[in-house]
Amino acid sequence: MKKNLTMHPIAVIHTDFATKFGIPRQASLAEELKATIVFEKEYRKDGILKGLENFSHIWLLWGFSASFDADWTPTVRPPRLGGTKRVGVFASRSPFRPNPIGLSAVKIDAIRKTKEYGTVIDVIGADMMDLSPIYDIKPYIPYSDRISAAPGFAEQPDLRKLQVRISPVVAETIPAGKLAGLIEVLALDPRPPYQNDPNRKYGFVFAGMEIKFKVEDNVLTVLSAK
Repeated sequence: MKKNLTMHPIAVIHTDFATKFGIPRQASLAEELKATIVFEKEYRKDGILKGLENFSHIWLLWGFSASFDADWTPTVRPPRLGGTKRVGVFASRSPFRPNPIGLSAVKIDAIRKTKEYGTVIDVIGADMMDLSPIYDIKPYIPYSDRISAAPGFAEQPDLRKLQVRISPVVAETIPAGKLAGLIEVLALDPRPPYQNDPNRKYGFVFAGMEIKFKVEDNVLTVLSAK
């Protein structure tokens, strides 16, 4: 018998990414990247987060909001494989899935009370677009969640970082407290793996600013931030 489950968001997450471009490809790769979880009104209840302060990390079950109306296919081309090889959709973390749901482990930075939104959770390392819906939050439990597993095609991740060059003039235009996170995101190389044109200019929105850059010989140069 087929049973349907209707889920409603309990919260949204506020991040610096207005679009998918630039978001780290996995959670926790950018340790300077901060975000805030704001609960929907019906979940701003006393005691709902009681005890969570004793944990350092949480699991977030969330929705790929940019893919809600997109079609899915049985096979996809992961960026990790250069965008040329196909694997089954369930052997990937593609956002184009039968149910566009993501799962991310993030670090708790602070649990704090606000006048406007009640208690919110500041987190570090979120790999999500701004206003992505959060469907559930669970504590990360090291003894059971940290396991030795076969890594599949991600056995040897390329974590080499680009050298980021940003002039003092451009750096001054970045909002206070956002520069370190931006540099970390750029160092991870937000370009698709199969694009390596030194003459091509790239751009994405970060913290309300359009960041433009180019990459040559593993050096990423920020051209402007407006």
